[in-house]
Amino acid sequence: MVENLGGLQDIIKPGGSVAIKVNLTGGASVQPPPGRSLTEAYATHPEVVRALGMVLRQTGAGQLYIVEAWGMDAFAVYGYEPVAQELGAELVDLNVEAPFSDFIVMLVGGGAFVYESFPLNRTLERVDTFISVAKMKCHYNTGVTLSLKNQIGCTPERFYHVEGNLAPRAAMHGSAEESVTRVPGVIVDINRANPIDFALIDGIMTVEGGEGPWIASVAPVSPGLLVAGKNPVCTDAVASAAMGFDPTTEWPTTPFLHGHNHLTLARTMGLGTNVIDEIEIRGVPIAEARFPFKPATG
Repeated sequence: MVENLGGLQDIIKPGGSVAIKVNLTGGASVQPPPGRSLTEAYATHPEVVRALGMVLRQTGAGQLYIVEAWGMDAFAVYGYEPVAQELGAELVDLNVEAPFSDFIVMLVGGGAFVYESFPLNRTLERVDTFISVAKMKCHYNTGVTLSLKNQIGCTPERFYHVEGNLAPRAAMHGSAEESVTRVPGVIVDINRANPIDFALIDGIMTVEGGEGPWIASVAPVSPGLLVAGKNPVCTDAVASAAMGFDPTTEWPTTPFLHGHNHLTLARTMGLGTNVIDEIEIRGVPIAEARFPFKPATG
């Protein structure tokens, strides 16, 4: 797949540092569905990251960081400690300042939808390359959760906590009415503040109907797919099409039943296109790869 994309020499500096953002949905307390492990259901599988890390090493990458904001115990539960050891990578909990003394504030730029800046772990500021390795899933609020949505997990939860609300980063969602426009706007804002250089989506074994076990419509599926690209909007659009969805459709049309289409919003901000006819697709054609997902209905 990487060879089909022309290799990674254009985004990996010799000896350069790389942050790999994984998706460990819900952290260490989540229970897997019957007959599946957590990484065969809700989270980025560590074997996908191990394979990517080997490619990065072969390309000449220096320091590797595997990053997520669900606590260090989540890395252990999801099987990332032996992978990190094998790759010589450092595990970083983005919820805290460590290994630094404070967070860096990264600016969105003009025309922010919700947040003009984000406090982030300084690792994200200092690396040469940022990679999003997401799980191929639907999402109740955002329709699909792929490489762009994965960036929400870069933010320290404490700054978006709402007193009396147990939902993580509740401030990003706002009220049920606000979330229709607010969550898509936050996704685009964070991706402008911290751009993705390479996107890889794990759709080998996952779930349909939602992002985690708190969504009643969630059910295990095995699409057997990996999707990758050097533009995250294009990559998410192709992944959405492989999931059986039109990546340009708008709320309240499937899969964007409860919020505006953040892929279209990203296109309007110049981050890439979600129009399939404008994307060069290499490898298996979408028609052959398509594995229809059921949307998140609740």
